[in-house]
Amino acid sequence: MRLLGISGSPSQGSRTTRLIQQVLDAAAQQADVETELLEVVSSGAILCDGRPPEAYEGETRRVIDQVVAADAYVVGSPMYRGSYTGSFKNLFDLLPNDALAGKVVGLIATGGSDHHFLALEHQLRPLLSFFRAHTVPGTVYGQNAHFTQSGLTQETQAACQSLAQEIVRLSRAVTPGQAGPAYPSIVRRPDQRPPSSSIGTGET
Repeated sequence: MRLLGISGSPSQGSRTTRLIQQVLDAAAQQADVETELLEVVSSGAILCDGRPPEAYEGETRRVIDQVVAADAYVVGSPMYRGSYTGSFKNLFDLLPNDALAGKVVGLIATGGSDHHFLALEHQLRPLLSFFRAHTVPGTVYGQNAHFTQSGLTQETQAACQSLAQEIVRLSRAVTPGQAGPAYPSIVRRPDQRPPSSSIGTGET
C-alpha cells in the first residue's frame, strides 16, 4: 500500500506537515505500507489554467502522476479565513476527476485556535467527496496548544496514530476504484484555455 501525505501549507516544515508526517510514520509501522510526503509549496506545480490534466508537463505532470499513483492519502492544510489554502486547492484543481475514486483519505487541519475545527467538515470533506474518495470519519485538528517545543502532546500523537490505523484498515477493506455512481461526464472543448482577452475592448 502506497500512502501519500499531502501538505497544503505555504511553508515548508509547517505544523500541518508535522502532523501529516506523524501519521505517515505511524502507518509505516504496519506491514506492507510505504509512505511518501508531498509539500505543495515545494512541488513545482504551476497554477491550474483550465487545461485537462493530461496536457500538463514537467514538474506539474510529475506531481499529478505522483498523486494518481498512490493507494491512500492523508491530506492537510492550515485553515485561513475558515478554509484551506489556495495552493492546496490548486493541486486538486490539477487532478483528474477520478484520481481518488474509491481510495481512502484521512483529513488533517491546523489553526491558531479551535475556531476552525469544523472547517474539516464543511471545507475539506466536501472537496474529497467530489473526487468520490472514502474519507475516514474521524479527523485530526491541531491548534497552538497541541504543539510543544519537543513535538506534539500525547493526545495529539494518539490521534495521529488512530488516524493512521484507520486509513490502513479501511484501505484494505475497500475495493480500489469502486466509489458508487459516477458523476455526469464533462464534455471538454478542444481548447480549454480561456479565450484571448477581448473583454473591455469592444470586440465581439
